[in-house]
Amino acid sequence: MLSVFISNRLRASKHQAGMIGFLSKSSTLGVMLGVAVLIVALSVINGFEQQLKTRLLSVVPHVAYQAPYDPISNWPDKVRLLEAQQGIVAAAPEISLTAMVQFRGELKAAQVKGVDFLSHHKVSDVGQFITDTSLSEMTDNDIILGRHIATELGLKRGDKVTLLVANSQAASPLAALKRLNFVLADVINMGGPIDRSLALVSVKRLQQAMGLSDDEVTGLRAKVEDVFSAHQVAMAAGRALPDLVYVNSWFRTQGSLYQDIQMVRTIVYLVVFLIIAVASFNIVSSMVMEVKEKQADIAILKTMGTRDSTIFATFAIQGVSYALIGALVGLFVGILLALNISDLFRAWIELDGDNPLQGVYFIEFLPSQLDWLDVISVLSITLVISVLSCLYPAWQAVKVDPARVLGG
Repeated sequence: MLSVFISNRLRASKHQAGMIGFLSKSSTLGVMLGVAVLIVALSVINGFEQQLKTRLLSVVPHVAYQAPYDPISNWPDKVRLLEAQQGIVAAAPEISLTAMVQFRGELKAAQVKGVDFLSHHKVSDVGQFITDTSLSEMTDNDIILGRHIATELGLKRGDKVTLLVANSQAASPLAALKRLNFVLADVINMGGPIDRSLALVSVKRLQQAMGLSDDEVTGLRAKVEDVFSAHQVAMAAGRALPDLVYVNSWFRTQGSLYQDIQMVRTIVYLVVFLIIAVASFNIVSSMVMEVKEKQADIAILKTMGTRDSTIFATFAIQGVSYALIGALVGLFVGILLALNISDLFRAWIELDGDNPLQGVYFIEFLPSQLDWLDVISVLSITLVISVLSCLYPAWQAVKVDPARVLGG
């Protein structure tokens, strides 16, 4: 208690209004900004990782098996075979091809997927991003397009569109395209590149267009229990299939995105903690100057019988208090910004009119997920750095010689 009392008196003294006060306030401000920036940055990174798992990976195939030459026959049995493999939750048939969507003379390229509307929900959560129609209500004449495709073509629900598909049965590569007529049932609104490319139709229509029988498809997709073990599960389950297939997982299509998120997390940790470390070690400068300023006071305290441990604790507490104030204020500001950064970003876009995330990332908004473990770790590491930075000036205060200071 004596150390705390002396520390408070030293902080309130007139000398704190000079250079020492400026250095201590600037170091406190540096810690505050570093902590706030780190919490906001980590929350945004957590938000991107969460959106990757719950949004993008809920729609793109976890595991895909694509036939390179001959189609996969008797797909219902192959689906049951995959679902019996360890680590796989569900499987479904799929036909993937690139086609052109035509409406009133306008054309737009699309990645068309022929799916079984009754079972597709088992392997994909795309239905969550379709607002007005259920997949189970879709007919063979319906099509679902990405929002941007529909917007750029000027489509509305109920409009008739034409799908131009390559004629794979023709002997000549210059054969005329097949024209498949559909009715726009709904749009996919994910807020990312999938809105610009994906089209869903009935697998039966593509089977007919490609001359396949009802039990033949060009691919199978599976949903796995643990998305981070998808590649291992894909390889193990693929060995059970008797067909020649290419094995693919989301690690090959989206893995670089996940690795980029983790790399950015590491860089943010390193850079911002270096900022906090620099701000914390600025405390050393202000504390060393303060020890020199207070040598006479320290000498008097020693002659009065104050223990070295009390002197050490006094200056250590004073240095830590600078960082603690900055860390707590930074935590408050960082948490407040992290909880509202998505709304602030949306408001900024409305004012500026330009979205820097549009067409670049898999989402077009700024996500944020506050993790309290990050808050605790940031506060803990900041305090550790602060304590370490205060040891040297506190030790210098203990080494003050009363006889030399007062005698001179």
